[in-house]
Amino acid sequence: MSMNIFRFCGDMSHLFSIIVLLLRLRVARNAQGISVKTHELYLCVFVSRYLDLFTTFYSLYNSVMKIVYIVSTASIIYTIKFQEPIKSTYDKSQDSFLHWQFAVAPCAILAFFYSLD
Repeated sequence: MSMNIFRFCGDMSHLFSIIVLLLRLRVARNAQGISVKTHELYLCVFVSRYLDLFTTFYSLYNSVMKIVYIVSTASIIYTIKFQEPIKSTYDKSQDSFLHWQFAVAPCAILAFFYSLD
């Protein structure tokens, strides 16, 4: 599998944005303006999309990036939900999207019926 420069640039910009977010959480020590529910959706996407990590090896780069995306997104969620003082600055009332009911459940149902083909 050859490296595509556009994929590499996309991966690096995504990685850079994750690093910026983690640094912002550490330095500012608050979670104002950050949606945990969005990151939970990201984690669901990454975990379900990268299930082939355990069955198919494409390249070391590919495997490492998949692991980095999953671990970094999980660490963002953990930091906001469980680490003080960041935990106390997270405003649940501002993050009110019912993501499990309106995003995850319908997609899971559609995936079940779509995968039966």
